[in-house]
Amino acid sequence: MANFSKSNVPQFSVEVYQNAYLPEGGREVNAIVTVTSTGGGTTGGVPLPGTAPGVADAPGRSAGAAVVLMVDCSGSMDYPPTKMRNARDATAAAIETLRDGTQFAVVAGTHVAKDVYPGNGRLATADAQTKAQAKEALRRLSAGGGTAIGTWLRLADRLLGAAEVDIRHGIVLTDGRNEHEAPEDLRAALESCAGRFTCDARGVGTDWEVKEVTGIASALLGTADIVADPAGLAADFTRMMENAMGKEVADVALRLWTPVGVEILFVKQVAPTVADLTGRRTEAGPRAGDYPTGSWGDESRDYHVCVRVPQAGIGQEMLAARVSLILPPASDGTPAQTLSQGLVRAVWTDDMVASTSINPQVAHYTGQAELAQVIQQGLEARKSGDFDGATAKLGRAVQLASASGNADTAKLLSKVVDVVDAATGTVRLKARVAEADEMTLETRSTKTVRVKK
Repeated sequence: MANFSKSNVPQFSVEVYQNAYLPEGGREVNAIVTVTSTGGGTTGGVPLPGTAPGVADAPGRSAGAAVVLMVDCSGSMDYPPTKMRNARDATAAAIETLRDGTQFAVVAGTHVAKDVYPGNGRLATADAQTKAQAKEALRRLSAGGGTAIGTWLRLADRLLGAAEVDIRHGIVLTDGRNEHEAPEDLRAALESCAGRFTCDARGVGTDWEVKEVTGIASALLGTADIVADPAGLAADFTRMMENAMGKEVADVALRLWTPVGVEILFVKQVAPTVADLTGRRTEAGPRAGDYPTGSWGDESRDYHVCVRVPQAGIGQEMLAARVSLILPPASDGTPAQTLSQGLVRAVWTDDMVASTSINPQVAHYTGQAELAQVIQQGLEARKSGDFDGATAKLGRAVQLASASGNADTAKLLSKVVDVVDAATGTVRLKARVAEADEMTLETRSTKTVRVKK
């Protein structure tokens, strides 16, 4: 493990967990990379001796933040009428949670997007007066029109792009399907916004499309969740904004350098949620590529790196990959910084015990990734009428959740299947399942638990 710290960023550390030993002819190397950020975000950084305190004091590394809240104001938000009221109250609670000095705007989303506060393509700066004005603007919101989320995101991008800050974040609330623009329009908007700001997405009620909401969060490196009861929106929005206000470093990249002859099979985030980053690589020099991780506060995340190395003889050893955390160059010319790094090794041995043992972290997260996959496959099979397939997949999910101690997912599964034997994955599909329970399981299927150490 290597660790680098500067006064203008929290401290990042990288730990690599793997079984480096391969049998003769073995080529696949798996490693879990744990990245931890401390001393920034929610607790505030501790500067190095002789350096100026605080992230904001470093040239080109402003700790400032800008947030755009996108509120669904389509006609369906009036059914029942309490839904729109709860959305207004939740947005007001989130605004109240904004740290003074944060730039922000409120967008009303229908089949078009309108910045209702402060308006005219501007951002307001959070203080007691602007928060009160924003809440007054919220009270004037009413429901009517369609849903075209891509237009909301593009307006948020324009507003956030005008802010000279490092942390740019959006929050999307929707209660319906994205019916008033083509799917490719939403995809194009997400591709345009990716890397420019992060975004959390929430579906309220049960009339929205899970894949749309989770797709927004995945593309923009945010969180997705269901708020089945609109009365729970205010608490959820407050937590989301508190988390956003805890971010201190944006655009951190996981850089993977590999020697000649090494092939990258995949790079995935595996905790706190499963997210495949393999296809999001951008080249970063000879044999190096960057994978986006978004914004960081005080937190820890796990990544699964899998590479294929050239064959080698017994007793040989090689560096299979070098993993680094990179803060990219700032717009003012401040150079990129290496925040931390770790090494992935490959050692060939004829010791069968050494070469066949699976690292506990690798085994755990391989199971967690499979858990997310079989839940989604099982629910899809259930919807299509393939009840035998659904039973098999969801039974395997129950088995994996039980074995890994993922109690939250096990509880959600128990609302969809009757568990006969969790250890063997023996289950029966429930004859009747509440739509909210099924959507909650699907939306939260990628949430994982940390490995037991």
